Amino acid sequence: MSIVGHLEELRWRILKSLGSIFLMSIITFNFANYLVDLLIEPANQISGEMNLQVLTIQGMFLLKWNLAIIGGIIFSIPVITIQIWKFLSPGLYDKERKILLPLILTAFACFMLGGMFAYKVILPFSLDFFASMITGGIENNFSINYYFNFVLALIIGSGIIFELPVASFLFSSIGLINPKFLRQYRREAIMGTVVLSAIITPPDPISLIIMSIPMIILYEISIFVSWFANKLFNQDS
Repeated sequence: MSIVGHLEELRWRILKSLGSIFLMSIITFNFANYLVDLLIEPANQISGEMNLQVLTIQGMFLLKWNLAIIGGIIFSIPVITIQIWKFLSPGLYDKERKILLPLILTAFACFMLGGMFAYKVILPFSLDFFASMITGGIENNFSINYYFNFVLALIIGSGIIFELPVASFLFSSIGLINPKFLRQYRREAIMGTVVLSAIITPPDPISLIIMSIPMIILYEISIFVSWFANKLFNQDS
């Protein structure tokens, strides 16, 4: 296929993915109230008091559409995965073609696992910590838009961090890293995970430990993943 043909195919793959996102966003908007209740639920479980308020006229409408778009992207991942697969698979070797689809699905699973970990574990501790910082005579009244920005940033950030084994596989498959390199810099990596955990979690030791432990486990998993990728792709080198 010529370069123009590849670009034309890529254009149609992108349009199909965008069309799926648009359709799924419209469908998700009809369930926006359920998503709002789902994301507010952690705030209702904290020991302190937290009141959420809509501070602008169009605030709730924009919030629901933002959730609908995010939901549309998530529910369109199977369609996007198929489009990526159909575009890339003709140019791959048999070994690469066999591993691409499982790799994409694994990346999605890791992201969802990280998001669930943030929602079920990190978020309740974070909200409880910040709500406990209140002093006498001051009420915890927060903008619902700022609340959702905080919640979504924490969930998405945790999901990205859980992609560490997938990143290890990709970098190892092209020879940028190897298990020896990861083991050699294990101490520096652990220190980096602690610093990163301190950034994405509130400044209390419990939340820091809760986030640091899975990150260290993910790093150890990444060493094994790197060994597997090097054996799979570089066995002839």
